[in-house]
Amino acid sequence: MTNVSEAAEKFEVSEKEEQQKKRREANRKARARWRKSIWKNWELYVLLSPVILYFIVFHYVPLYGLQIAFKDFIASKGIIGSPWVGFKHFERFFDSYYFWRLIKNTIGIGVFTLVVSFPVPIILALLLNEVKSLRYKKFVQTVIYAPHFLSTVVVVGMLLLFLKTDGLINQIIRLFGGTPIDFISEPAWFKSLYVFSDVWQTMGWSSIIYIAALAAVDPAQHEAAMIDGASRLQRIFHINIPAIMPTIVILFILNAGSVMAVGFEKVYLMQNDLNMSASDVISTFVYRSGILEAQYSFSAAVGLFNSIINFIMLIMVNQIAKKVNETSLW
Repeated sequence: MTNVSEAAEKFEVSEKEEQQKKRREANRKARARWRKSIWKNWELYVLLSPVILYFIVFHYVPLYGLQIAFKDFIASKGIIGSPWVGFKHFERFFDSYYFWRLIKNTIGIGVFTLVVSFPVPIILALLLNEVKSLRYKKFVQTVIYAPHFLSTVVVVGMLLLFLKTDGLINQIIRLFGGTPIDFISEPAWFKSLYVFSDVWQTMGWSSIIYIAALAAVDPAQHEAAMIDGASRLQRIFHINIPAIMPTIVILFILNAGSVMAVGFEKVYLMQNDLNMSASDVISTFVYRSGILEAQYSFSAAVGLFNSIINFIMLIMVNQIAKKVNETSLW
């Protein structure tokens, strides 16, 4: 029995050594293929290196500072020397008076933006794809792309100029015997102004990717459908939309994953004391807490909470898309 057990142990040892040898050989071959690939395509890697460096420096290195969300940060002691406090700042945020207002406003603006602004570029691309006059098509594209190149400050300045109490819109309202509306200060108008001005500014630029996807549709499919008597509307629904559906799903996942990431600049510029109940979102709260009040640990905790919610939503929407449409990011 002893000889048998010794033989079994020797066999197991030799088998493990053989497996380790095979693993090392596979790793060696993989490294050799990797080096060969880099050497073969070194120009592409050189072109890619600034982008990689950008993400490392500005997106990954700053992650080191996230630990202050779990500390009472003291500038004189630095990040390492500051004392740990666990989830103290998160609990403070959850128990604060502003918590539910911030969540309601952030989700409300994010979902409203997603519901309204996401379908518009798709519809616009489908309509432009049906335009036969190349000159007219280029003119329309130029007009709708132009707002994308306006800065946020300019767009908000236009809103303030047109919508103030003695602005153009209220002058038209007075002309027809109506009562002027204080659009900028009225909380009920904030979300609509924010979302529809965003649609006006981004719909043209966002439609480019759908126009490119429609350009890849085989014309033979449309010709066959026309022979079978399909109308233009039927061809849009049964050929064009299915052709760009993978693109739609991928972009929807990316947009849904950033519902809580409501932009700071535009909200802050449109915000005032009178519409604060509808315009105060997590990003502006982080700015006030972190920059104006120097509560660095607390603001870092709030920002981290927002990022985690976005990440969870991205994972959930991606998994749902994978099961329903078999198209996903991963």
